[in-house]
Amino acid sequence: MTGQPATPSLVRAINLRTTFDVVHAGGSLGAPEVVRQTGLSRPTVADCLSQLLGLGLIRRSGRARGLPGPGAQLYEVEPRAGWVLGLDVGRRWVRAALSNFTGATVATAAAPTSDATPETLITQLHQMSERLTLDAGVDLDAVDQVVLGTPGVIRPGETHFSLAPNLPGWESPEVVDEIREALAAPVAFENDINLAAIGEEVAGVARGVRDFVVISIGTGVGMGVVLDGEVRHGAGGLAGEIAYLTLDLDRSPAAPAPAWGAGAFESLVSAGAILALARAQGRETVRSAADVFALTRAGDTAAAEVVGTVARRLAHGIAAVAAVLDPELVVLGGGVGSGAGDLLVPRIIEALAAISPFSPRLAVSNLGADAVLTGAAAMGLRLAIDRVFERSDASPRGVLAPSWRTGRAVGAGVGR
Repeated sequence: MTGQPATPSLVRAINLRTTFDVVHAGGSLGAPEVVRQTGLSRPTVADCLSQLLGLGLIRRSGRARGLPGPGAQLYEVEPRAGWVLGLDVGRRWVRAALSNFTGATVATAAAPTSDATPETLITQLHQMSERLTLDAGVDLDAVDQVVLGTPGVIRPGETHFSLAPNLPGWESPEVVDEIREALAAPVAFENDINLAAIGEEVAGVARGVRDFVVISIGTGVGMGVVLDGEVRHGAGGLAGEIAYLTLDLDRSPAAPAPAWGAGAFESLVSAGAILALARAQGRETVRSAADVFALTRAGDTAAAEVVGTVARRLAHGIAAVAAVLDPELVVLGGGVGSGAGDLLVPRIIEALAAISPFSPRLAVSNLGADAVLTGAAAMGLRLAIDRVFERSDASPRGVLAPSWRTGRAVGAGVGR
């Protein structure tokens, strides 16, 4: 907020937003506690609470108990003051969650992508969104913010997805506009693994960790990077695109290079790579990476060898990441990372110790398939709060725009 003059209207807006954020974080608070947490005067807090009540952003929630005399009036956020829709678009599944203004999830849905063309995916997104809002008793146009997590990125200055080879046609120039049209509400687009990283920080195994990465392994491979508590996108929005890391550990010089769309590292550790390794080991009846893991747990030596190979490859990738970023924690997520973390982690630790002086802590995501939607809800809630304040003219537009995590100002380049 550097450069904004401290005008009376700006000070009032800051006080109002500060009061709201304290109530939002506290759940149910009285004015004395708001005074203590904000450092504002009692009259200022009383005026802010009155304004927030008038705007319909908070409500009275009874009185404090346990002390002699009449208890202090308590206040809490009005749940229906705003709505956030999170969407997770994957190659095989589409997931959605609707959250209210407190951040509580009120409705969820998931469906396989029977035909992953842009047209059918966008239709699915629209139908799923309508169903969730209907279940919650609100109209789709009442949603304040949609956050859509997707493979690939929208590079600065561009209006279409890039690096999304697992979703055929998803990089077409018209897809982004068609999504916006189908969903009506403001849409923020974010890489799905970046959202998973946010999810892990706010509700998963990375809580309290300021420097970590999430490596998602499934149909594709991606990485979300959090440094000093903030998701890092890089100059072109491509930070964490670990699928394209060149670690052809087992490829002979005569072997053909992997297709550019797949990425060299992705071709080594993805679910498809695991399946190919297992079949090369004579396990031709396996139909998925999950089958390979089941065989490993049952004592199949050939399957266990496949898991060992993938763990060694992942260790080389983690060694490269650790040498550059020095994360405190590496979280394994995605269908492979979450589903076989118990098999992979000890093997990765052993392989990593043999090749690298870096030894970041390894953990398996405890959010699983919910990581992306958890991050979408967290990001979307902050954007929705901004939007509701803008709509109510409670603050100068663009002045108070905290990020999803820290409350620090962020730019407008979030795909609104």
